Amino acid sequence: MTTTDIGPTGPGAQPGNDGAADDAPELLELDLLVWDAPNIDMTLSNVIGGRPTPASRPRFDAVARWLLAGAGDREVEGCVFANVPAGGAVSMRGWIEAIRSFGYAVFARPKLGPEDDIDADMLEHIAHRAKSHRLRKLVVASGDGRNFLEPLEELARTGVEVAVLSFSEVAGYAQESDLITFVDLEDVPGAFMTPLPRIRLDNLPEGGAWLPPTRSMRSLLDDGHGSHD
Repeated sequence: MTTTDIGPTGPGAQPGNDGAADDAPELLELDLLVWDAPNIDMTLSNVIGGRPTPASRPRFDAVARWLLAGAGDREVEGCVFANVPAGGAVSMRGWIEAIRSFGYAVFARPKLGPEDDIDADMLEHIAHRAKSHRLRKLVVASGDGRNFLEPLEELARTGVEVAVLSFSEVAGYAQESDLITFVDLEDVPGAFMTPLPRIRLDNLPEGGAWLPPTRSMRSLLDDGHGSHD
């Protein structure tokens, strides 16, 4: 995937004067994808009801091709934002290197405490790219409406095409917005090697579908929340 130069202007850098009005006509058009790795991983677990396996994890090469297909001749940049927990460097290194080999930049922040999240870094990079380029399309892969709804709708009002890439079960904020386009990650061609074990309420068969329980009813007796008679 062709990407714009990250370098010293990447995630966490302070915007300079490259977005000044005098330079606006010369700014390159950009389609930007920012990927919230902790959120996508967590929501995928919720959607399939278990820990994702290599076969059930999204393919970043397919997502890159999907982004490129809609960009035409515009510059394209893909950025994956990740938390690295204590002791997780070795296990995450291969995954990060694989993503980089598909043309993505990776911003990694150590996860030393519950507040060490990457949402603010994602928003900072989006704001910077809105100044350094003519941002034409922004794709945010995250189901976190609490942090993203307001700034994404604000960008959309300026004429940027804004899309949220997530799962229909969790990204209600994007599906309910009149300003944001929602794309289910499983609808990206080739994003998953096999269909996910899920039943989508937005894509039910005409004859209906059974949604099986996610736990045994008898397990309720083990929770200490039995009858209150």
